[in-house]
Amino acid sequence: MISERTLPTFNTASVNISKEEGLILYEDMVLGRMFEDKCAEMYYRGRMFGFVHLYNGQEAISTGIIKALRSNEDYVCSTYRDHVHALSAGVPAKEVMAELFGKATGCSKGRGGSMHMFSSQHKLLGGYAFVAEGIPVSTGAAFQAKYRREVMNDPNADQVSVCFFGDGASNNGQFFECLNMAALWKLPMIYVVENNKWAIGMAHERATSQPEIYKKASVFSMAGVEVDGMDVLAVRSVAQEAIARARAGEGPTLIEALTYRFRGHSLADPDELRSSDEKQFWGSRDPISRLAVYLVEHDLATQDELKEIELKIQAEIEDAVKFAEESPEPDPSELHRFVFAEDE
Repeated sequence: MISERTLPTFNTASVNISKEEGLILYEDMVLGRMFEDKCAEMYYRGRMFGFVHLYNGQEAISTGIIKALRSNEDYVCSTYRDHVHALSAGVPAKEVMAELFGKATGCSKGRGGSMHMFSSQHKLLGGYAFVAEGIPVSTGAAFQAKYRREVMNDPNADQVSVCFFGDGASNNGQFFECLNMAALWKLPMIYVVENNKWAIGMAHERATSQPEIYKKASVFSMAGVEVDGMDVLAVRSVAQEAIARARAGEGPTLIEALTYRFRGHSLADPDELRSSDEKQFWGSRDPISRLAVYLVEHDLATQDELKEIELKIQAEIEDAVKFAEESPEPDPSELHRFVFAEDE
């Protein structure tokens, strides 16, 4: 096992969270985990096709960041591992599942599949199959918000744009170009590196001269933050600070969230490169279990309440599968529809 970085500590005594907020975080993470588990089941049963990249283990990042944003106002840009980002952004589970089944009722009308979730209503700018492809898209969204506010004098244009990407993408040229642009123009932008240690089969330490990605922000004189990506409360805290900074016109933030995916790169990956010791180390830090313990210990939830949430989500996902299976296939006569915005 490659030596582990020392994970940043977080003082939970500084957390100010209500029972309602805590349960929202828990429900969102459970939704992400159970949804992905159901995807694996459907894939291995031959009812879902194509490349499917699951998010198990990384839920604290999606939940901690996106649930701190303004729902349906701030922008979210994802990667090819985008199902859970879509769910956290508010896209209904049935629409995400239908998209995975390639049905017309999917959030991308059955045209995107696993790697291309999109929802204009929920300000989800898309999942992207190419590495780092979403970084310039989300940076553009941040630019237009700043332009509308400062040039067009739109007082309501204070939206923040968030882009998720992996450690492998941080070695891509678009990463450096966009960070420079965002810092230069103080764009309301948050770059979130989900560092799960592996870029497909390439160990992060073997692919970069500076493994501590958040430190690369200093080159552009922008804020860089390292956070334990397996702790949703820690992620939520740094997200709130970055969002406030962006909305106040103080510029972008680079957040490096140290995390781990509990499954292979995709469901076609036998996952033979990672050691059992490494998997065990990170598996013991399951973000959902950690939040459950915190909520119970701080009298924010009971075990019965958490179990009720899990049963509710299980039923929601079963309904999503039923909806997807019963939904129609896209009409071949509409093959060229939705190429342009006016086709909606």
